[in-house]
Formats: sequence, C-alpha cells, structure tokens
Amino acid sequence: MSRRGTAEKRTAKSDPIFRNRLVNMVVNCIMKDGKKSLAYQILYRAVKKIQQKTETNPLLVLRQAIRRVTPNIGVKTRRNKKESTRKVPIEIGSKQGRALAIRWLLEASQKRPGQNMAFKLSSELVDAAKGSGGAIRKKEANHRMAEANRALAHFR
Repeated sequence: MSRRGTAEKRTAKSDPIFRNRLVNMVVNCIMKDGKKSLAYQILYRAVKKIQQKTETNPLLVLRQAIRRVTPNIGVKTRRNKKESTRKVPIEIGSKQGRALAIRWLLEASQKRPGQNMAFKLSSELVDAAKGSGGAIRKKEANHRMAEANRALAHFR
C-alpha cells in the first residue's frame, strides 16, 4: 500500500524536569501498563539516590552507564537452505544499541536483590558507569558470542 506524501519522523520528547530525551527514553522503557507518572517517580528517586551515592551529576552517570553498556556488535539468527540455524554477527547502529543498552540496564536492575526499583536501578546505573554489573556482563556475553561466530559473518 503506497503512502501519499512522505512519512514524517517524530522527534522524541524530553522529560519535564531535566529536559533530556535520554531520560524520557528510560522512563518509557520503565513504564508498564501506561503508568508513566509511576515510571517518572521511580527514575527521579533513582536519580536522587545516585546524587547521594556519587555526589556527581546523576545525568552524567546515566549517560556514562548507557555508553558503557551500548553494544557495537550483536548476533542475529539466520537459516540456511538445509534448515539449520546459525547465529550470524551483525553490526548494531547507535539508536538500536542505545535501546538495547536501556533494556539491558532495566532487566539487570529488576533481577537485583533490593528494597524497591528505584534503589535497584540506581545501584545498577552506578555499577554500569564504573564498568561492572549485570548489564555489562550481558554486553560482554553478547560480544563473546559474536566473536565466536565470526567465521559465519559472510552469511549476512
């Protein structure tokens, strides 16, 4: 079905307090069942805890954590003619990498033991900014998988 005219790309909105698009992306990933105000509460409490722990700008910690977790390469499952599946390494773009990093950070923070989500998220972000934590381990496992299947790169 053809479109009349060109499709318009919408720009991501920024959050009300920090005026930052990255914060809004994280809030949208935290949000469940359309409860955005609860997602904002969780993130802002986590930011407050980061401020108390590190005594630096919490947005810098958030940016650095996402930058450290963002993958450069990933694997994609491909089928060949003989019905066998192979994991083929592919390069990941910046937008998709950022989305994966946010998702991995939230998954790792949910798996952490702790009192509430804000506390777990702040701990995971601080750990990721330092270069440790569950999300960093997930990135390294992803890179190891891609490196192991490097010989299959011609199947792209």
